[in-house]
Amino acid sequence: MIEHKSLYVDGQWVPTDSTDSVEVIEAATEESIGWAPLGNRRDIGRAVESARHALDDGPWGRMGATERASLLLGFADELEARADDTATLVSRENGMPITLSRVANGSAPAATLRMYANLVADAEIEDVRASQRGSTIVRREPVGVVGAITPWNSPQTLAVMKIAPALAMGCTVVLKPSPETSLDAFVFGEAASAAGIPGGVLNIVPGDRDAGAALVSHPSVDKIAFTGSTVAGRAIGAECGRLIRPCTLELGGKSASIVLDDADLDVFVAGLPDSSFRNNGQICALQSRILAPRSRYDEIVDAVADHARNLVIGNPLDPTVTCGPMVSAVHRSRVLAHIDGARSGGAVLVTGGGRPADQERGWFVEPTVFAGVSNSDPIAREEVFGPVIVVIPYDGDDDAVRIANDSNYGLGGSVWTQDETRGLEIARRVRTGSFGINYYTLDPGAPFGGMKDSGLGRELGPEALEAYTEYKSIYASDHWLHKQ
Repeated sequence: MIEHKSLYVDGQWVPTDSTDSVEVIEAATEESIGWAPLGNRRDIGRAVESARHALDDGPWGRMGATERASLLLGFADELEARADDTATLVSRENGMPITLSRVANGSAPAATLRMYANLVADAEIEDVRASQRGSTIVRREPVGVVGAITPWNSPQTLAVMKIAPALAMGCTVVLKPSPETSLDAFVFGEAASAAGIPGGVLNIVPGDRDAGAALVSHPSVDKIAFTGSTVAGRAIGAECGRLIRPCTLELGGKSASIVLDDADLDVFVAGLPDSSFRNNGQICALQSRILAPRSRYDEIVDAVADHARNLVIGNPLDPTVTCGPMVSAVHRSRVLAHIDGARSGGAVLVTGGGRPADQERGWFVEPTVFAGVSNSDPIAREEVFGPVIVVIPYDGDDDAVRIANDSNYGLGGSVWTQDETRGLEIARRVRTGSFGINYYTLDPGAPFGGMKDSGLGRELGPEALEAYTEYKSIYASDHWLHKQ
């Protein structure tokens, strides 16, 4: 049993103002993993003021990029030393298969920190440009105190995608993780403390929606970075707009996988674990709409259904398992409600559709495939966030692109073809933030984010540093500059 009673604020483990706590339940067994405190508005306020002080008055705000980078490399080493235990804990919390969790919640966070440490280590923060009356110094400065709000589906990766570029640019951070995965978030505090990250630079306050709202609206926060639902993102964006506060929003998706008429189905099916069924369907960029040419529709439906039937359902700590449970009973009920709605609406259930008969405990949902679906049906438009796929017919490349773009979302996507020139042409026409040709796996060296209702801004790649940067122009005479 894991029991945390303290928050990580100002480099110390401190008691909460609140008496509330959350019991974290193992998704596969429905047994208790442990307890975590839930911070309230006063706890959020204390964490924000700690971050503000660390930035304005502490050593972090005066530290050069090289020294910051060195500390971040140490932070990465400390996370890596805990990686196996962290990956196992996350798999217990949210049901992620352990083979994936060892990357997403094990090795990837440390690698991301190292990437941003190396990017800023030798970066120039000032650029001197000629101007009409002398010279202008264009200076890159940290945006300030960052409020980072993260979901439960890949908690370590999604947190470090905010923490790493923010700290690399010299910002300070208050992290509010999801209650469902509160326990693993404290690993960041343990690692930061062991690495010598100064107090207040990173603060960790698990909390509910009220705590998140307090963080978004706090007057000392300079930027919000959020990953979660479009509904919540819309509310956060509205509040940030009212406050004239920048925000990065990585939201929902209903992405399309376009199988062209010349596609090699063996290649396509081999890509399904990453493109459509990864993490039990609990990833926003997955392609839950598969668009099939009408001439090969039945063949593709059968191939997708066979793959779904062959997924190994079970405890995610078993390395042979390829489909674990949903994160909670509440979320499983939501997924099953989407399935029931599709069936009652006339969609043809090809496989799955309920709870696995051989799993007596745990929040499992059978991998589910629907045919006979129109792109206007709710099951083709609403984000299910589970192992549920619809196969939609199309007539010609233009029709496939039209259907792919006929969505409120624009986060991921892919095309499957033996003609990469044709695939690239389609990739350029689909309005989405990322797109794969014959595979779909995120590249941490490239920006990731959404169009339309899938969000604002980008994470990952060198471009993510821009989200945590303010530019200042200093106008100076050449005579004065020569004296410096």
